[in-house]
Amino acid sequence: MENYIITISRQFGSLGRPIAKEMAKLMNIEYYDRYIVGKAASNLEVDISEVENVEESASQRLKNMKFPFAKNTTEMQDSIFESQKKIIQELAEKESCIIVGRCSDYILRNYKNHLSIYIYAPYYERLRNCIDTLQLSPDEAKKTLDAVDESRELYYQHYAHCSMQDPSLKSLMVDSSILGVEGTAEMLVEFAKKRFALN
Repeated sequence: MENYIITISRQFGSLGRPIAKEMAKLMNIEYYDRYIVGKAASNLEVDISEVENVEESASQRLKNMKFPFAKNTTEMQDSIFESQKKIIQELAEKESCIIVGRCSDYILRNYKNHLSIYIYAPYYERLRNCIDTLQLSPDEAKKTLDAVDESRELYYQHYAHCSMQDPSLKSLMVDSSILGVEGTAEMLVEFAKKRFALN
């Protein structure tokens, strides 16, 4: 059959990344996340740390849009998005795969064989995951959780022109705290197999 693409968007601390990795392993397809950052840096001929720094600082600039942006920084941020967009589109044409984040569900919204999944969890569960997996203090975990949530939402709104939680761009929205990483991954794989009529 033709290539099929699964995009995963997720709340921070919902364990979306390990779920996506487990799905890719179970389905024997490629998983793309940080690769897209590295490839964009290579295409733009900049150090990967520069791409990461621009991405990390984007939310504060987007939050304060009433103030003028530094032109070169804004252009770099848009260049990074356009580069990543092209990479995501090329991956979708090249092979069946799972792509995490970076507005990939929006970018591939008109792609025929596309399953868009949003992974979320209750706040207290995400907070506990941050403490357990990132080894942060409760106060540090809360600050990190709130900051990343805001950053991702503002970035998504800026480029996709809607909320990351907008169901109109999602095929399925799932609470990962109910079944955990392995259980959620197994359930989503079964859903994907039925969606794409896989054996």
